[in-house]
Amino acid sequence: MGASKQMAFALACTVVASALIPGLAGYVSARLEAIESAERSLRALEARLEAREARGVRTVSLPIRCLRPPGAPKQLQRQPPAAALQPNERRTARPAERAPGRPE
Repeated sequence: MGASKQMAFALACTVVASALIPGLAGYVSARLEAIESAERSLRALEARLEAREARGVRTVSLPIRCLRPPGAPKQLQRQPPAAALQPNERRTARPAERAPGRPE
């Protein structure tokens, strides 16, 4: 009877291993493929950056004032804010603080 228990255990281990080994192999190969894909993407980005630096093009993100294009008016006309954006004295002021002469 001891031999049959050992045989059942060996068969169970074989079944588990036959399912586990291909699954782990697939997982590992997918992870390696993802890493290789990320590496290719990184190399492409590095190549684009090196090409941009070789051309002398640099992006500037400094808070500097923009220059006015030639032929632009010296002073830009400012438009008044929309009426909906202006504060309404009737809504914001208390009754005692309202301006005199204004209807309530």
